[in-house]
Amino acid sequence: MRNVVLLGSTGSIGTSTVKVAEDLPDRIRLVGLGAGNNTALLLDQALKHQPRAVSITDVSKVKNLQAGLNNDTEIFCGAEGLVKLATLPEADIVLIAIVGTAGLQPALAAIRAGKDIAVASKEILVMAGEIVMSEARKHGVKVLAVDSEHSAIFQCLEGRPSSSVRRLWLTASGGPFRTTPKAEFPRITVDRALKHPSWVMGRKITIDSATLFNKGLEMIEARWLFDIEIERVSVVVHPQSIIHSMVEFVDGSMLAQLSTPDMCLPIQYALTWPDRAASERVQTNLARLGSLTFEEPDPERFPALDLARRAGAQGGTLPAVLNAANEVAVEAFVNGNINFPQISETVARTMEAHELVAHPTLEQILEADAWARREAAL
Repeated sequence: MRNVVLLGSTGSIGTSTVKVAEDLPDRIRLVGLGAGNNTALLLDQALKHQPRAVSITDVSKVKNLQAGLNNDTEIFCGAEGLVKLATLPEADIVLIAIVGTAGLQPALAAIRAGKDIAVASKEILVMAGEIVMSEARKHGVKVLAVDSEHSAIFQCLEGRPSSSVRRLWLTASGGPFRTTPKAEFPRITVDRALKHPSWVMGRKITIDSATLFNKGLEMIEARWLFDIEIERVSVVVHPQSIIHSMVEFVDGSMLAQLSTPDMCLPIQYALTWPDRAASERVQTNLARLGSLTFEEPDPERFPALDLARRAGAQGGTLPAVLNAANEVAVEAFVNGNINFPQISETVARTMEAHELVAHPTLEQILEADAWARREAAL
């Protein structure tokens, strides 16, 4: 039995994690649930799983929770509440599925409290990978991948050192605009960008999948998770989304992890590792699929990959700037203030204006994040 704290329980990754816990009641116990402002769903989850504590972002919604919960469940709120959840004494692992920078402080608090963490929030390692992995080594805890791509690489590596790796291959579906001509990009609507061909995800990550910024962020994540230079991390477009990623070893051999797309699988693997728990949820019929195909990504139509590679290579505060500028640009696109190509243009402009700090403190990273948000909004 693993005692799990789930931060972001009402989002797409969070609700999938709850499904996994319900699939494996003898293996996984949800001892803490943290949510944004979806009080109704959090209350439903808490009544069903009886966690030790819950947390809600909006302090004004605490009374609603108190009215619906029994007196045995402690209620926290705000950023402080997430840190309290992440450091619950009975927790074995903290799964962080919060979009944005809000997951960074709870992640570090969990690590310093001796908890393993499972990372579904890209911002944690993109912004502060050097600090997070250093703290994890210092406190002897594991940082486990929840993204399907990084889970695949983790499974293929099986503890082999980065010196045995020639290249990590992250697969990308190509998103909804894989074959769309560049001339049509300025006319892309939000509704079209939200129609992902393979996955059902939250709004922000779905837009990132359309621009391929999600893959760029994953390249930076992989650099830190697997202790490998970003020059040895590549992307290949694989429209069927059956191969979730691959490892090419120094002898030329390649290993891949395959399955029908379902986020429950990498979530379950992270929470039960090093074991594999039986589950009937994911079924893969290769004969029915017929064929698997691959393509080179087009940097002209999807400049996000080159921007992310540059940020990952230079390091320091630049990945935090890339991430923050992209968040602001995506919101501007969703609100109709900029067009689709201007997402990447906004990020490039913000990166160009940034004065890099090579080995930043956490405070300097957060300052760079705040600066980039102001700059990108201009």
